[in-house]
Amino acid sequence: MEADCESARRRDSWDHREDFPQVGSLVARYFKGLWTKDTLYRRLPVLQWAPAYGAKSLLSDFIAGVTVGLTSIPQSIAYATVANLEPQYGLYSNFMGSFVYAFLGSVKEITVAPTAVMALMVQQPVHDLGAAGAILSSFLSGCIMLLLGCLNFGFLVQFISIPVITGFITAAAITIISSQLKSLMGIASSGKSSEFVDTWINLYENIGETRLWDSVLGFSSLAILIFLTIIKGRGTGRWKTITKYVCLLRNAMIVLSGGLMAYIFSTQDKFPFRLTGKVASGLPSVQLPPFTTNHEGQEYDFIDMIRTLGTSVISIPLISILEIVSIGKAFSRGKLVDATQEMLSLGCCNVAGSFVSSIPTTASFARSAINSSSGVVTPFGGVFTGVLVLLALGLLTDYFFYIPKSTLAAVIIAAMIFIIEYRAVAEMWRTKRLDMVPFVVTVVACLFLGLEIGIVIGIAVNLCFPLYLASRPRITHQVMNVNETAVLVVRPDSDLAFSSAEYFREKILKLATRTLPDVILIDGEWVKFVDSTVVRNLSSTISDLRQQGRHVLLWRWDKNIRSALYRFKKHKFLPLFRNDECAEQAVTNWKGSFENGAFENKL
Repeated sequence: MEADCESARRRDSWDHREDFPQVGSLVARYFKGLWTKDTLYRRLPVLQWAPAYGAKSLLSDFIAGVTVGLTSIPQSIAYATVANLEPQYGLYSNFMGSFVYAFLGSVKEITVAPTAVMALMVQQPVHDLGAAGAILSSFLSGCIMLLLGCLNFGFLVQFISIPVITGFITAAAITIISSQLKSLMGIASSGKSSEFVDTWINLYENIGETRLWDSVLGFSSLAILIFLTIIKGRGTGRWKTITKYVCLLRNAMIVLSGGLMAYIFSTQDKFPFRLTGKVASGLPSVQLPPFTTNHEGQEYDFIDMIRTLGTSVISIPLISILEIVSIGKAFSRGKLVDATQEMLSLGCCNVAGSFVSSIPTTASFARSAINSSSGVVTPFGGVFTGVLVLLALGLLTDYFFYIPKSTLAAVIIAAMIFIIEYRAVAEMWRTKRLDMVPFVVTVVACLFLGLEIGIVIGIAVNLCFPLYLASRPRITHQVMNVNETAVLVVRPDSDLAFSSAEYFREKILKLATRTLPDVILIDGEWVKFVDSTVVRNLSSTISDLRQQGRHVLLWRWDKNIRSALYRFKKHKFLPLFRNDECAEQAVTNWKGSFENGAFENKL
């Protein structure tokens, strides 16, 4: 047996070099994978749903697309104002993303459009460079997202957990509902921003401006929408079919009926409601993004524009990715979201949009919720939204003039009420109450610091949990007394990294001090990875134990880890044993003797 153990030690020392992956083979494998049928279907999702696309799907997508378009037009105009741009830039930003995502997007509910967050983030670029700053931001953001997508950075989605997503959804819904209350009540004042706190301060300061008929129309529309949502799919036979289609059409019916009422009143020179108002007509010209500009008499070349945009070149695409991935997971209903594909599709949306004077766009939570509640079947519903926006720019601006803002607010609020995941919160409370911590932190941070900052804080807090667990691995121990030989067996149940190195060392030393063993056997069966910090700490631990007169053995460690230990300091880690018999023989050599198999049986 001694000869076998010596042979095992020699085999361990024969090849102790670290194995590195062959770069050439990895690159070849990556590029080979680009030209497969699965990759084609994954990167062009339209190929998955187009073959089965029929008349029913077309009708459902048409209804949803038109409904989203009717809501999106006045919102886009408002967001252009938030970005300090002329109203038409909001509409310019609303159709190209819808067209591109219809063919490249993988989540049918998502609507790519200008959002309040994006409008706020381009305020400074517009202030410094005019409209050219916002358009160039869209182009650069798209390029960065395409680069990240090509590098397969979709793994970022793994860092967004269900508690964080649920918190983001809840906070976003509350923020959007709060921002729409003033329109629901006919209050004209827009306030400083659409953030949660500013919205309620503005509502409190201007509550006296509430308009009676706007409130009546808004709250009655909201009540009807909630009622139709509750009865959706209920009943039997023909009644069930009628309620199904009425409920699918509910948003469009409310918007169109409100517009018809406003038009009838206008024929009698009465205007009881606040209306969307006039939208400038005309399609945008197709041209390259501005790589030079003249703003307030000062010339800027491309480098000057990049320097002026500053950190927004990075922050805008990152927040855009975070939003579309978060919203994609929110509407995926348990299905996997291809985050890499979402990066690629959103990158294409922004690059293409920059050629038609679009500001940066991302997934719109409110409009995606409306899209979902309207019964969208495929991403092709975005085509109808885009067509409606183009018609609005070219032909229909006069007709959209009469849409009351209170009905649009009712549509948005009704969608938000039913998008909050009440069941998910209850499930977290029942199954793992510790998950309520990142959920609550995300909600509070999103409400009081903004959605883009809040979700980053929520992710950071949630990551603290696995980091803590990684730094405190579970370490089991057992003390055996055989033939007057005290053996302490220590076994970590997971990999060891720098964060757990000191904890592992302290645990072994404390156990050794408390149990006073003759032999300490460190079992590495479940350890498949160590780093240099762990190796160094393990070396110093062995030195300390040997100074106390104790013998240390390493048992069942993975070959790669044994090689790493060997490379660090050969004379420290010579007793590396492959099997139970070698460990048994080493203890036998220390003191006493074991019966055949006694060592394994006692464990």
